Amino acid sequence: MENVGDMGQLTPGATYIYEKADGVTYAREFGKIERTVIGIDVDAQASVDDIREKHLWDQILKAAKKNPALQDALERVIVVYELSKQPPSIQHHPV
Repeated sequence: MENVGDMGQLTPGATYIYEKADGVTYAREFGKIERTVIGIDVDAQASVDDIREKHLWDQILKAAKKNPALQDALERVIVVYELSKQPPSIQHHPV
């Protein structure tokens, strides 16, 4: 596991619940919802760039909760992603 999170964000003396999902280990203070990434599993095929990208997206998603402009941009990305899964007959029209 590579340590990619900011352990400095953890509160000294607090009780933490550790959760793991999709190869990412999180620390969540007992009684709270927000989690901090503290590590990512490194498998034989994952590169350091992939790990950093996962961490970056985690930070972007977390920041978007408090930033309306960022949330709006993410919503547009989701629309483009969903459209990209459609048959090729749907054309791309830049905004």
